[in-house]
Amino acid sequence: MSSCCSPSRSGAPAAKTDQQIPTGSGDSTGMLVLPGGVFRMGTEDADGFPDDNEGPIREVEVSSFAIDACAVTNARFAEFVDATGYRTDAEQYGWSFVFAKFLPGHLRKDSPRPEGAPWWCGVRGAWWRHPEGPGSDLTDRWEHPAVHISWNDAAAYCAWAGKRLPTEAEWEYAARGGIDQARFPWGDELEPGGEHRCNVWQGQFPVRNTEADGYAGTAPVDAFEPNGFGLYNVSGNVWEWCADPFAEGVEPRAMRGGSYLCHDSYCNRYRVAARSANTPDSSSGNLGFRCAADA
Repeated sequence: MSSCCSPSRSGAPAAKTDQQIPTGSGDSTGMLVLPGGVFRMGTEDADGFPDDNEGPIREVEVSSFAIDACAVTNARFAEFVDATGYRTDAEQYGWSFVFAKFLPGHLRKDSPRPEGAPWWCGVRGAWWRHPEGPGSDLTDRWEHPAVHISWNDAAAYCAWAGKRLPTEAEWEYAARGGIDQARFPWGDELEPGGEHRCNVWQGQFPVRNTEADGYAGTAPVDAFEPNGFGLYNVSGNVWEWCADPFAEGVEPRAMRGGSYLCHDSYCNRYRVAARSANTPDSSSGNLGFRCAADA
């Protein structure tokens, strides 16, 4: 697990307010019902990360379940906030992590950076409605994934919507789209025939992004072609929280799918079997979620 993917908060916890979320009262549309079954989960790919416990390859059975075709958008998250008055962890802490190159000079200079991942800045006033901090907004991004969302925030949204977060097994089963043991939802080549199939870093990380896939930051949740089950952007765009702890007996929660900052020079975790993790209160500009539900 690496802080380069999505850095973790450290220090004293935020002051929590008692937020009463009405459960099961939100929108439950936009889901795909998958039949379930047995699939081969994990990988022993030489390009994988053994310390992330991507392997061994094992047969796993999942029951039929429903899952969102797309990550939760800013527009949908706004409906939740408007209905409940919910305040995210980033709002309560007063800051969140933003990719440094998205910031104006004064914020790049004045914002602290985590050790080992200096391309991140802890920006005061950054949260889902102001993704690059003060002065930024969601103009033209209402159909992009909501970011700066902690695991706690995602779980609260799911409860309101009458849903839940997917398990890692459900997430990987859905992301594979019915293809056995391929690296990506569409096969083994990242750019088959030169076609971009996902939103990841293009160029030399973290110095230069050519934006050859069309995006520097987040893309709309339905950008690119869906996989065989109809899910969009399960590789790249934003990391997605899962219900499970990263390992037995630990606090950090698993997250899947990689993000627009992933690049094969340091983090090829946009593969469907790849995994990472973060603490439940952590948030960053490349971290969002999609919902699942029992069928």
